[in-house]
Amino acid sequence: MAERNPQRGRPQRDRQERDSEFVDKLVHINRVAKVVKGGRRFGFAALVVVGDQKGRVGFGHGKAREVPEAIRKATEAAKRTFIHVPLREGRTLHHDVEGRHGAGKVLLRAAPAGTGIIAGGPMRAVFETMGIQDVVAKSIGSSNPYNMVRATFDALTHGDSPKGVAARRGLKISSLQARRQAAGVTQNEA
Repeated sequence: MAERNPQRGRPQRDRQERDSEFVDKLVHINRVAKVVKGGRRFGFAALVVVGDQKGRVGFGHGKAREVPEAIRKATEAAKRTFIHVPLREGRTLHHDVEGRHGAGKVLLRAAPAGTGIIAGGPMRAVFETMGIQDVVAKSIGSSNPYNMVRATFDALTHGDSPKGVAARRGLKISSLQARRQAAGVTQNEA
C-alpha cells in the first residue's frame, strides 16, 4: 500500500514514478557572500535544466544557504516551467532559429543525422535533457550561463513545426511537405 501524501491526498508513489521520467542537469552553481559583523555568510545559487528527453524541457533557479537545498529548489522551479519543442524525426529542430536574452544571443541550426550535439556548456545541457541528438549551436555575445539558457529557451519557443504552420495557414501538412521536398530538389539541381 502506498503512503498517502498529507498535502494532496494522493499516493506519494505516483509522484516518484512521474519524477523518475525526468532527467535533470546542473548547469551552474554560484557562491555569493554576505559580509556581516561576525565575518562572511555564504549562500549558493543553482541553475538547473530538467527534461523528459522527448521534447519537453524547463529550467529553474534556486537560492539557499546549502548547495543541495539550492539544487532542489531549482529543480522544482524547472518542473513548473516546462515548454514543449516540436522535433523533426525525434532528433533535431525543424529549422534554424535565433534567440536572445539580455546580451546573450544564440543561433540554433538543424543538423543531419549523425552530427551530434555541437554546443557549449549551458546549451548542451538544454539539448541533452530535451532529447535532441543532432544540432549545431553557436553562442554570440554573453557567456553568462543564465543568459545563455534563457536565450536558448527564447529560440526554442520561436521554433515552429510543419503542423503548426499548416494550421496557421489553413493548409494540409502534406502540401507543405511536398513544397519543402520540391524546393530541396531545385536547390540540389542548381
